[in-house]
Amino acid sequence: MAEKKHKVAKTEPGSIAEELGIEPGDMLLAVNDNEIEDVLDYHYLIHDEQLVLHVEKPDGEQWEYEIEKDYDEDLGIEFENGLMDDYKSCHNRCIFCFIDQMPKGMRDTLYFKDDDSRLSFLQGNYVTLTNMKEKDLNRIIAYHLAPINISVQTTNPALRCMMLNNRFAGEALKKIDLLYENGIEMNGQIVLCRGINDGAELERSISDLTRYLPYMQSVSVVPVGLSRYREGLYPLEPFAKEDARAVLETVRRWQEICMQRHGTHFIHASDEWYLLAEQELPGEDSYDGYIQLENGVGMIRLLLDEFEEALLALCRTAENPGEDDWVPDRDGHHTVSLATGRLAAPFIERLAADCMRRFPNYEIRVHAIRNDFFGERITVSGLLTGQDIRAQLQGKELGEVLLLPCNLLRAGEEIFLDDMTLAELKTALQAEIDIVKSSGQDLLFAMLGKDRL
Repeated sequence: MAEKKHKVAKTEPGSIAEELGIEPGDMLLAVNDNEIEDVLDYHYLIHDEQLVLHVEKPDGEQWEYEIEKDYDEDLGIEFENGLMDDYKSCHNRCIFCFIDQMPKGMRDTLYFKDDDSRLSFLQGNYVTLTNMKEKDLNRIIAYHLAPINISVQTTNPALRCMMLNNRFAGEALKKIDLLYENGIEMNGQIVLCRGINDGAELERSISDLTRYLPYMQSVSVVPVGLSRYREGLYPLEPFAKEDARAVLETVRRWQEICMQRHGTHFIHASDEWYLLAEQELPGEDSYDGYIQLENGVGMIRLLLDEFEEALLALCRTAENPGEDDWVPDRDGHHTVSLATGRLAAPFIERLAADCMRRFPNYEIRVHAIRNDFFGERITVSGLLTGQDIRAQLQGKELGEVLLLPCNLLRAGEEIFLDDMTLAELKTALQAEIDIVKSSGQDLLFAMLGKDRL
């Protein structure tokens, strides 16, 4: 009898699992006589070209499925529990934790603090390593799972214990040594707190982390996010313009050192630092292939470049369109609105102006939404709520459509961070709303109504 059973939620159409007759409600018991502890075991074991799946049907009957497939071919099974195990919660009490800065009354899942290394591989989450047992570490090495994203914060053991409020946090840094010795690729993150791990401590951390090159592929430096709900929490202060310039000076100096010694920039500042310092964003070459894009490193630069490239290509097409080519309407007047966070708004305005110069019959209005829910210091679009968008746009003439970035919505659902639904916002604003994907081309086509007109 298997100790762990994993319930099938669905099978992908045309997949191996569907062809075999594996159905929702079936229970996976084992692969090649190996019981499956969690998703890491599952993905490692199904790589084999010859498999035997042990499956229990809803009536209790057990079946064996013999499979021959390509080495990396997936079976097409989605399980009811994505991790195939319980999620591991965080045992730290970090002085900068954003979840501690959220108001009461939001949905329960938003208060769950994960520190699960499996989510690092599956979703790109950053983990502190304090929750990782020897067994977990050995599995990562044995399966050669990579990359693992690590919230370093500082390489000063005593300071790390203080910042994470965990007396084992300094000792956990030694796990980086073991990952390095076994050739496991890593990415690091430093959440910078003013007067705590910046200045000389930041210099120390960067210097220490360069020793893990090339397996430590990159390290990002991001400013701590401070909401208005900090009563009773550690007294953290926001960074000023001069602070941001000092951080960027440190980052640039170490980038030069790393390029000379290792051929990579290695250390990267998130976009917020450049905006706060009122300095120009670096070019594409500075981002080493945008390794930490999801961490806000190079996101705006990539958007700008993709948009301009797509705009030039569209203009060339519009001059001499083929029979199947789409080109924007040249006759009627079109008005489009776009709402985004205050961080990205100036850049979106620049792109909108470029677009309107090329297609003057389009009017594109960009609305920078102030984050009243979490506080004005939070400027990223991903933390905007439906109620702030509603309050600041209600009564405004929004034109044919309101465009919103996709990161405003809960993954796979039409619901905002504050549980307002997309349908409710449409009703409140009496406007059509389109959700825009993240690429520059998607933004351009949405502005010009490729899928609307």
